[in-house]
Amino acid sequence: MADKAQIIIEGKTYELPVIVGTENERAVDISKLRAETSYITLDNGFGNTGACTSAITFLDGELGILRYRGFPVEQIAEHCTFIETAYLLIYGELPTQTQLDDFSNSFTKQAGLHKDMLNFFDGYPKSGHPMGLLSAMVCSLSGYYPELLNPEPSQDEMKRTAAQLLSKVRTIAACTYRKSVGQTFVPPREDLKYIPNFLHMMFSSPNKDYKIDDTVVDALRVLLILHADHEQNCSTSTVRLVGSSWANMFASISAGVCALWGPLHGGANQEVIEMLEEIHKNGGNVQQYVDKAKDPNSNFRLMGFGHRVYKNFDPRAKIIKKCADDLLNKMGIHDPLLDIAMQLEAAALKDEYFIKRKLYPNVDFYSGIIYKAIGIPKEMFTVMFAIGRMPGWIAHWKEMKENPNSKICRPRQIYVGKTKRDFVPVTSR
Repeated sequence: MADKAQIIIEGKTYELPVIVGTENERAVDISKLRAETSYITLDNGFGNTGACTSAITFLDGELGILRYRGFPVEQIAEHCTFIETAYLLIYGELPTQTQLDDFSNSFTKQAGLHKDMLNFFDGYPKSGHPMGLLSAMVCSLSGYYPELLNPEPSQDEMKRTAAQLLSKVRTIAACTYRKSVGQTFVPPREDLKYIPNFLHMMFSSPNKDYKIDDTVVDALRVLLILHADHEQNCSTSTVRLVGSSWANMFASISAGVCALWGPLHGGANQEVIEMLEEIHKNGGNVQQYVDKAKDPNSNFRLMGFGHRVYKNFDPRAKIIKKCADDLLNKMGIHDPLLDIAMQLEAAALKDEYFIKRKLYPNVDFYSGIIYKAIGIPKEMFTVMFAIGRMPGWIAHWKEMKENPNSKICRPRQIYVGKTKRDFVPVTSR
């Protein structure tokens, strides 16, 4: 098997190393191309560029494969808790019982927020989007835990920072929700596990605790696990890009939250529900909107269908579909928007137009349905995504910092602006 690639530039041949991954993925290493030729490569959107090597997640979009540290995501979603999944992604192996107990206990200790941080919620507009507050609060943690800002953290500092982020992000999210609906903050309880504690902080009242439903807990467990990592997506690449400057983990992940906010990334599940609301508002004619989506002269898009990476069915969507069906059946929910969603799914799955283009329902389509069924408002959907993605962001930041070959990220460009011209004073123009 060849271990070199050749590129011919201006009649001269250059040899470039070929890198082969453990799943037989291949890449041409062009890191020295500019130094040897003065040429760079151009890849708009970095869709065909590997920015790093990573041992965290393997994804094959053609075959619909997703694995965390070698384990198929289907097995992880069936057998693991979210805390076990977080440990696996961050530290590389599933925890022993002792390691899991220590990891879980650290979450309990770190769940609360500094009393001064609660004042931030009072100053944020009630109508402000929760993702803006989440990003600000994550970055603000750096001011309250300056001992954890070491750009080259020790193992102990790394564990403490990871626990701070993973535990406090759910508390911040719950406070953000309660702020938006004009309710007072409900503190975490030490006797509740990760997801029940989040639901308690979200939906309990000062005089009555939220009744924990195992079906809801399991649905959220699956959703958080399936969102935990997804290779070099926009937000994860942002975390690595910011972290490459030796920015601390709080700052790096705050930037990742902002990247996730966009409707082309984590905000897509909110757009699914808004699309369903539009269809319902206009009479609920699903076929009319399916036809509009196929019309080349229409600007309408079916949100939650297709995926940039997966050219097959999104493996996460298969798991979430079953989870959504089970949740709706067990809760006996009859919601017109959910009915429209099911009709839309059925229509698209049997329509040759969507089948030919492999526009299957993706993870965003079903996650929005589940969140709505649980009672989480659509403005919080992307925040839920951020809670789930936190282990992956931490794992990638940690992996980058531990790689002795890591460099500050500095992409190049091809300039297409004006060539040199002389300045003319305003009085002479």
